[in-house]
Amino acid sequence: MDIFEKIRQNRGPLGKYAKKAHGYFSYPILEGEISNRMTFRGKHVLVWSINNYIGLSNHPEVRKIDAESAKNWGLGTPMGARMMSGNTATHEELEAELSDFIQKEDTILLNFGYQGMLSAIDALVDRQDVIVYDAECHACILDGVRLHAGKRFVFQHNDMQGFEKQLERAKALTEKSGGGILVITEGVFGMSGDLGKLKEITDLKQKYEFRLFVDDAHGFGTMGKKGIGTGEHLNCQKEIDVLFCTFAKSMASIGAFISSTADVIEFLKYNMRSQVFAKSLPMPLVEGALKRLELLINKPELKSKLWEIANALQKGLKDVGFTLGNTQSAITPVYLSGGVTEATNLSFDLRENYDIFCSVVTYPIVAKGTILLRLIPTATHTIEDVNQTISAFKSIKDKLANGDYISETITDAHQQ
Repeated sequence: MDIFEKIRQNRGPLGKYAKKAHGYFSYPILEGEISNRMTFRGKHVLVWSINNYIGLSNHPEVRKIDAESAKNWGLGTPMGARMMSGNTATHEELEAELSDFIQKEDTILLNFGYQGMLSAIDALVDRQDVIVYDAECHACILDGVRLHAGKRFVFQHNDMQGFEKQLERAKALTEKSGGGILVITEGVFGMSGDLGKLKEITDLKQKYEFRLFVDDAHGFGTMGKKGIGTGEHLNCQKEIDVLFCTFAKSMASIGAFISSTADVIEFLKYNMRSQVFAKSLPMPLVEGALKRLELLINKPELKSKLWEIANALQKGLKDVGFTLGNTQSAITPVYLSGGVTEATNLSFDLRENYDIFCSVVTYPIVAKGTILLRLIPTATHTIEDVNQTISAFKSIKDKLANGDYISETITDAHQQ
């Protein structure tokens, strides 16, 4: 069969809704400055869908340095991959400051988090090694694991009994192959908001002789007394061997980094194909990251405001009967029952009649029959925003229970 014809016949589990969903439920366009309220299709809406956790996106000091750096350097400097011609003292300064804050020996900057994660996994293990990973890890981890030529064992989310069983299998294999074991999990899981059981995992390191790779994209800047992340929050930062964090969440920018021992980072600098063969981060992103890190460290009131809003939102939703799962982070998942058509009708109602924009997640990302409304509190939100949202959610919950959102097909927003 012709490849294009195959694509036409199978658009994928989400792609089959593209004609009706595009521009509204998928690929929506939010306009205006990144904030708690933005414009969607000409309407001013309350936004709970942007990972601007501590409000740095439009912080005046951030906007100033972003503008000055773009004026001074443009987006082309430095040109080339860092190994060849794209390195600067400023890139190395950012790596050193991140290492100091994260409490690791050294750091490597990444152009993008997704490709960086794939490439790091590829570099760290060979076919003699075994990967053991949590079933609910982010897609970038799953894709990286799939590239692994050796064995890989998955354990059910945060199931420590299942985890240890897979470790036993991995150890038996590596004793024969001479390879090692890499365990991969997350600090904060991005959909459910719960935490990886990092302390319980690290307690097994000596017994099974594995190294631990943690993706803390959502924990960096939000978790722990200083905002170092989930490892600080759970008092096991030192036991994390390789730590991945992104600039796309609390830092409100582009790029990412990995921190570890000096010898591991040196190895990655010379063996991560996504960095060896890709252009260096542009100077405005690097200078902007330095300013963002400075604010993250020196303005703890930003994180405090985030948690004031997150706690108020989560308590308020629970008090009126909503199920939020086991979130232990700012991520606020609201679980409802219903199919894809009900999810789109409900989301449409929220946006058009209650002026609330939040992400709606359905199968295949969550189980069939589940609707997940994913709310991301930020330091830019207010208690008034929280109260408006709780009131609206009470209303849509009643409508869902009454069957008001049942229909034959998903809402076609283009015909509304």
